[in-house]
Amino acid sequence: MTAIYKICHAGEWAAAEARGIYAGSAKDREDGFLHFSTREQLAGTLARYYADATDLVLVAVDPEALGEALKWEPSRDGALFPHLHDTLPLSAVRWSAPIARGAGGTFTLPQAP
Repeated sequence: MTAIYKICHAGEWAAAEARGIYAGSAKDREDGFLHFSTREQLAGTLARYYADATDLVLVAVDPEALGEALKWEPSRDGALFPHLHDTLPLSAVRWSAPIARGAGGTFTLPQAP
């Protein structure tokens, strides 16, 4: 299966790398699961929740490595989004890279290395 993606603030991701596990953002913890997006859903997620952010990291995750804790659940406009009902082990991470801002402030998503 293709990767699923987590958008993180750079400081939160650096802390997760130091700990070896990512427990989620404040919003994730409030909702009781970690929010992920497919590649096709990323632009909408960035526009809706991160429009003013400048310190973002895109984390590509192997969904198969997450087991039964990964659920595809209806969210924005009824679309199915991947939600992880557990912490994210860094062993499931394929890669991570900064999300840049292009001309006019648009996000430029990194590609897999």
